[in-house]
Amino acid sequence: MEKPARIIVYGIANCQSVKKARDWLQEHALAYAFHDFKKAGVPLPRLKAWVKHFGWESVLNRKGTTWRLLREEEKTLILNASSAIDAMAQQPSLIKRPVIEFPHGQLTLGVNPEAWSNVIE
Repeated sequence: MEKPARIIVYGIANCQSVKKARDWLQEHALAYAFHDFKKAGVPLPRLKAWVKHFGWESVLNRKGTTWRLLREEEKTLILNASSAIDAMAQQPSLIKRPVIEFPHGQLTLGVNPEAWSNVIE
């Protein structure tokens, strides 16, 4: 996976978890770029890299509204990394947020101030 030149926050602008991450970065005076899935889409190579790094079960957001609104038949088709990537690419709200890529290649998933602190130290 290519390392970003700066911090990149991936997510959805109105997501509370993404807002917490962006606020934390601002409070720590860390510049970042924001990639909004709703406006810019999901970069498939990044999604595949996240699934490889964290595992598809971790990247797939089963706690959100989008998952709850899926029909049971749709849920049962998500059986592995490939089917999860397809589902998340089609419905970015199925991706756990935020995904943050740091300049030295570190990745974090979800709201995790402890991990963020460890990365910037």
